Amino acid sequence: MNKFWVVVAAAGSGSRFSRERPKQFFPLNGSSVAEITLSRLLNMPFIAGVVLVRSLAERHWQSISLMADERVISIEGGASRAESVLAGLRALSGRLQSDDWVLVHDIARPCVRASEVEKLIGAVVHSGVGAILASPVAETLKRVEDARVVETCARQHYALAQTPQMFRYGLLTQALSEGLAGVQDITDEASAIEAQGHAVSVVDGRADNIKITRAEQLPMAAAILAAQEQESV
Repeated sequence: MNKFWVVVAAAGSGSRFSRERPKQFFPLNGSSVAEITLSRLLNMPFIAGVVLVRSLAERHWQSISLMADERVISIEGGASRAESVLAGLRALSGRLQSDDWVLVHDIARPCVRASEVEKLIGAVVHSGVGAILASPVAETLKRVEDARVVETCARQHYALAQTPQMFRYGLLTQALSEGLAGVQDITDEASAIEAQGHAVSVVDGRADNIKITRAEQLPMAAAILAAQEQESV
């Protein structure tokens, strides 16, 4: 298997989580969210390196030991996730060709498994565009307006998008550039690709690949990581 670069979006302040410090620096299973996420990625044998897009002025990064790893390129993030990811892609311009594959991952997903990323890579190399991990919706899904249910949705048509997401380097760079120039609402990399008229493939992802966005999800992540230590990830 070839080796792939990962752009890790880590510039967010996480204000919904805590005003004390960004969520990626909160303790998790004897380490921190950021340290575990980076460790997971760097320990995958098919990952060549990580472009960490962050706030260079954030002092808490000094406590992350993997910042000294030579496989980590650290750059300044942007005002939005899309701007940050685009900056990370541009930092790879001398390393990747247009048709090369690149992964994008959230720093707040520390429970990502190597087996899931390998499954994504295995599916995407046969695609001309790219693919995402997504977890099928398992609960009843409601559309809500003004705190009232207006529709019960057919959940078999919905999935929760996860990361990593994986696309051709040139295509993703172009899609994000044009989306930002057109003031497109880019919620993830796939949405930028979709706006270009491309079909994005979906690979079933595990429900335990959670994104930590609220404080109550920290103990959930801790339990998931503890369970994963008992098996191969």
